[in-house]
Amino acid sequence: MLEEVKDYLKITWEDEDSYIQGIINRGKDYLNNLTGTELGLEVEGQPKALLLDYCRYAYNSALEYFEENFYKEILRLQLQEAVKENARQEG
Repeated sequence: MLEEVKDYLKITWEDEDSYIQGIINRGKDYLNNLTGTELGLEVEGQPKALLLDYCRYAYNSALEYFEENFYKEILRLQLQEAVKENARQEG
C-alpha cells in the first residue's frame, strides 16, 4: 500500500516512507472506525479511493477538510457497509 500511496502523491523519494506509512495506518483506522467494520482497503473500490484521498489530505496538512469535502462518499460507504452487515445478520 505504501508504494500505491506514494504513486498517488507523486512521491519518488524514500525519505518520508515511515511518515507516509503512519498516515496510511491512521487513515485505515479512521475509515474502519467511521464504518464500524474492517474495510477492504487493499483492493480497488470506494474504500481504497477514500484512503488514498485521506492520505493526500493528511500529507498536505489539510486533513480538517477531508470529511467536509468527502461527506457524500463517506456517507455512501457507511450506508453500504450497514446494508452488508444487516444482510449478514439476517442470513
